Amino acid sequence: MIVYHGSNQVIKTPDISFSKNYLDFGKGFYITTFKKQAEKWAARKASRYGGEPVVNEYELVDNLSSFSVLRFDDELERWVDFVCSCRNGQDLNKDYDIIIGNVADDDVFKTINMYFKGLWDKQRTINELRYYKMNDQICIVKQEALCKILSFIKSYRV
Repeated sequence: MIVYHGSNQVIKTPDISFSKNYLDFGKGFYITTFKKQAEKWAARKASRYGGEPVVNEYELVDNLSSFSVLRFDDELERWVDFVCSCRNGQDLNKDYDIIIGNVADDDVFKTINMYFKGLWDKQRTINELRYYKMNDQICIVKQEALCKILSFIKSYRV
């Protein structure tokens, strides 16, 4: 499967140690199956940190059965709790190699933030989230898994 990572540089050999804390699924290397989402990430990163917006393209192995994978398919309530906890600094991803779920992008995070701040209850938040078209993200949490399942193909400037 082809996946993408938006950055402000070419990343042929991803390294999780450069990841930030307080992300949707905690510290890890984030990729998506949506090219447009990666382009948006690249533009944002380049505008914040300088450099050129670059999308890195990788091949992700199809068989992840030998890895510990946490998936948030249509489980919005569980996903909201996990994202809020990770963005609050809790280290919930340490038991997994890979986490797959929706992206709390700008619009989605505005909704989650209402819950995070205690302004909305969980049910209202979930009801609001059902109106958004959400993109996916795959967070590879452990470096050894990253090295086994992801191969650099190419990069391009946005």
